[in-house]
Amino acid sequence: MRWLKTLLIGALCLIALLVGVLFTIHNTQTVAIDLVFVQLPQASLSLWLMAFLLLGAALGMLVSLMALLVLRTRLGAARRRFNHAQKELDQLRTAALKDGA
Repeated sequence: MRWLKTLLIGALCLIALLVGVLFTIHNTQTVAIDLVFVQLPQASLSLWLMAFLLLGAALGMLVSLMALLVLRTRLGAARRRFNHAQKELDQLRTAALKDGA
C-alpha cells in the first residue's frame, strides 16, 4: 500500500511539473509590473506569475504559522489552568474525606 501512495505522489509531482513547463512555454510575453511606487523590470509573464504564486504561498504559510503559534500558546495556558483546577479538586476531595472520617 505504501508503494501505491509513493506512486500517486510521484505521478502528481510529475503532472505538476509538466503543467508548469507548459505554462512557461505558452506565456513568454514580456511584461513590466507597476506596483504604484515601484516599477519592476520586464520579464516573461510566466516568471512573474510563478514568482508571485510562490510569494503568496510563502506569505500564506507564514500567516498560518503565526495563527498556529497563537493557538498553541492558548492551548498551553488552558492546559495549565486545567491542571491547576484538577489539583485543587483533588485536594478538596481528600480534605473532604479526611474531615468526614
